[in-house]
Amino acid sequence: MRNRRHINRAKARSSSHGTEGSKVVKAFRNLPGVDVANAERLNLLDLAPGGHLGRFVIWTESALKKLEEVYGSFDAPSQKKKGFVLPRPKMTNADLGRIINSDEVQSVVKPLNKEVKRREKRKNPLKNMAAVLKLNPYLGTARKMATLAEAARVKARKEKLDSKRTKLSPEETAKVKAAGKAWYKTMISDSDYTEFENFTKWLGVTQ
Repeated sequence: MRNRRHINRAKARSSSHGTEGSKVVKAFRNLPGVDVANAERLNLLDLAPGGHLGRFVIWTESALKKLEEVYGSFDAPSQKKKGFVLPRPKMTNADLGRIINSDEVQSVVKPLNKEVKRREKRKNPLKNMAAVLKLNPYLGTARKMATLAEAARVKARKEKLDSKRTKLSPEETAKVKAAGKAWYKTMISDSDYTEFENFTKWLGVTQ
């Protein structure tokens, strides 16, 4: 209990009813941890404290007779609770493993299928060429035609550039070089470099 210095654990419990109930209360009231309850007012939290089944309960003869009157039996309904009937188990034999492995059930059940069929992973058409060709078989032909057209375009451009870039003969190359040298000499003679060279000679400064 709360706000108690010492806590007593739940021990034995006595259930009684009738005139002997008062005698039982007087008999057990001085024993620590022992409770007395009326058979008509049973509480699951008292019978199984903390949700753990197996509390030691002492039943009197009058309490056992009263239980049949309060909760009824499989044949007769309860006299105290309206429409209440004890739950009857649906199965007479609850051993499911024995039932499943019995010859009667196994003779009807389909045999175990050991073949494992894995689902084929769906391929992405945006990344997988085989998946794209399934959806659009003409795509391969279109790509091949585009590749051939690009190759023809590159070849035509190369031929056009080669026709414009004509190679000169050795004589024509020599003429071009001679003309370049002559032009360079005329540029030097017309520039201020010759005047500066003549001025240095007049001063007597040698380079």
